[in-house]
Amino acid sequence: MAQKQALIQETVQKLKSPDGSYEFSFYQKKITDNEKQMYYTLSYKGKTVVLESELGVLIENQTFESALAVPNDTCKVWGENLKFKDFQINSVDQTWKPVYGENEFIRNNYNEMTLSFSKGDETKKVATDGYDKSKGYFMNVVVRAYNEGIAVRYHFPEPTNGLFLHIVGEQTQFTMPEGTLAYYEPWAQGPYSLLPLKDWKGQSERPLTMKLSNGLTVALAEAQMTDYARMKFSLNKTKPNTLQATLYSSVDVIPAYSTPWRVIMAADKETDLIANKTIILNLNPESQLKGVSWIKPGKVIRVAKLTQADAKKCVDFAAERGLQYIHLDASWYGPEMKMSSDATKTSATKDLNVPELSAYAASKGIGLWVYVNQRALIQQLDTILPLYKKWGIKGIKFGFVQVGNQHWTTWLHEAVKKCAEYGMMVDIHDEYRPTGFSRTYPNLMTQEGIRGNEEMPDANHNTILPFTRFLAGPADYTIAYYSKAIKNTHAHQLALAVVYYSPIQFMYWYDQPSAYNGEPEIDFFDKVPTVWDDTKVLNGEIGKYITTARKSGKDWFVGSITNNEARTLELNFDFLDANKKYNARIYSDDEKVTTKTKVALKDVVVKKSSKIKLDLKASGGAAIWITEVKK
Repeated sequence: MAQKQALIQETVQKLKSPDGSYEFSFYQKKITDNEKQMYYTLSYKGKTVVLESELGVLIENQTFESALAVPNDTCKVWGENLKFKDFQINSVDQTWKPVYGENEFIRNNYNEMTLSFSKGDETKKVATDGYDKSKGYFMNVVVRAYNEGIAVRYHFPEPTNGLFLHIVGEQTQFTMPEGTLAYYEPWAQGPYSLLPLKDWKGQSERPLTMKLSNGLTVALAEAQMTDYARMKFSLNKTKPNTLQATLYSSVDVIPAYSTPWRVIMAADKETDLIANKTIILNLNPESQLKGVSWIKPGKVIRVAKLTQADAKKCVDFAAERGLQYIHLDASWYGPEMKMSSDATKTSATKDLNVPELSAYAASKGIGLWVYVNQRALIQQLDTILPLYKKWGIKGIKFGFVQVGNQHWTTWLHEAVKKCAEYGMMVDIHDEYRPTGFSRTYPNLMTQEGIRGNEEMPDANHNTILPFTRFLAGPADYTIAYYSKAIKNTHAHQLALAVVYYSPIQFMYWYDQPSAYNGEPEIDFFDKVPTVWDDTKVLNGEIGKYITTARKSGKDWFVGSITNNEARTLELNFDFLDANKKYNARIYSDDEKVTTKTKVALKDVVVKKSSKIKLDLKASGGAAIWITEVKK
């Protein structure tokens, strides 16, 4: 008969969020005389979020131990003999101002608990040869409780015996209540499926958003992952309804060292997850950049035909239409997938002169971005950065970067740091997903890691994204407008410029300046900013609809999108200042309009107490530009 696990009473520790909504409980249980296991549970406003789940790190260190003449650890599981030593509680409440963002200020308020453990022999005094040979380790479990969510990570203090750590995985688990449904996504640019926690074909991306049978919506995410291996979520093979934090590959570290944060967010209303996503930034160190005046968010048009004449037409269009940048995409310097392609010069097959184009753009107040595939970046980064600075290039879009293992994760974040030294902004494309590094190095403006308009997803997908992928940080969805491949209405595309946050926002992805024929609604794209002083999600249900209002200066911009079904949404304006009148210019789909895009414009006077109805077509949307009426 299986031995009943006995709770080790002195290890029971609890931590609450500042507002008391979250309660995190930690404890160890004795499994056999020599084995212990760490567990936690989590509740939100008295409702279960995570049932009893394991914590721990899987380490295989026999090779390092042998090399340093330290006796080998004989544990089946590395953490099974961790001895609880002590705990410390700390509280932080501060407010910081990001270089740019969705809000002018961000509050960083949490209670923190650090649980200290030792393993093996008690450490001896340092031997004369500089380190002792005792079989000793230290590990802390660090828990932070925010009003926005809970975060857990493992910290390894510096040892006295000189040991490295070979981490092969984590025990970190999330046992969810019966009946939980998850928005399963097999890769970063993949589609979503709403699935129970059983019979998955593979792993799911993070963030992973779930609907619980008790009415809560829960998201699991990762923060501060800069020199570790990427985590995804697998189903535990033996425990039902249990998600396992699964690493892409093993990790080798030298303590002192902290693993990335594992983040759990819960909400009564799905839209609260969006309001609370600042937790990801707060779990990262503050900005390491001193002067940031060169970091300039803005809107971009891609040069669809790579010729000097077409590029200059894009510059002229950008200058006329209130965009800030043009972009030269893949192959401007040669075939991007060839290691032999040289990113220091224009391809011999292209009619392009990049320094001359950059100077022409600058004369019109427009900056230039260029695409560089990782094959060129790994060979030429140190060469191209001073060259591009000389050419006047403002940003680099990294293409097809490898993500997953520790080596490429470290390389990528170090590359972003190098770009900062040369005043170069960065947009990382393909499978990379953010974990908050833009707080520390705000020259990392945006990234893909999203199924966007390169795949032309439908409106159902578009209404899932704000509650899933966008919780991790900005996404370069590549908004398109005139392309016939778009599966949604034109007003839906306009609204995405507000609903989807990206400090560098690509507009007109598959379009050319010649596509524009004076359509009046384009003034929304002309006026809409890419960064904000205030953001409010007015309504929304995952996979159904969402309406977001964002403030820049005195103006407000609103974007509302629906899924593949038509619906009517009531919009109130209680986010406006009292005792003021505003003009709301509404851009909506209307088949009666004679332009090819079928978008109608209507001006309505509104105030704080106003309410209007938005009749959204199937796969449709509406955009609103709100300006104060001067007395």
